[in-house]
Amino acid sequence: MDPITAKRHIFTMLDVDGDGVISRHEYLARPERAATAMGRDRDDPLVSIARTAHEQVYASMDANDDGKVTFEEYAAWAGADAFDEVCRQALGSLFDLADTDSDGALSQAEFTRLREALGNPLDNAKTAFEALDADSDGRIDRDAYLASIRAYVTEGASPMAEALHNR
Repeated sequence: MDPITAKRHIFTMLDVDGDGVISRHEYLARPERAATAMGRDRDDPLVSIARTAHEQVYASMDANDDGKVTFEEYAAWAGADAFDEVCRQALGSLFDLADTDSDGALSQAEFTRLREALGNPLDNAKTAFEALDADSDGRIDRDAYLASIRAYVTEGASPMAEALHNR
């Protein structure tokens, strides 16, 4: 898959209501949805960290500060620099919300609940998990998770994406 197709896929997932833009509300609801799915209280410090990280991403992504991110804005913004500067922290905060036992890794159940909360299809959660669980220990560590997402956004390919598209 090429990077533009990967960006289109991510944009479509982030545009929850399908109106062609990612609204501030849609994007900033992600930590809340993840927290709810993982049974975390709104006052949990990890939820606050996730909110702040997502606010920073949205501010960075919304180039003209109009509260709406078009695909063109998103495609121009999304890449290695944006990932390393702000997305890594936001996605890492979601990982931390999902890591309910705080062991630095996601079990298949934690991974699946996070995917569902973020709007990913559940029918391929097992395949995605297995692709990221390179050592087959039944866990995905934080670095592998973030590296896979970075590769998908910047190159259009990752072990998880390849497993999903080759099944």
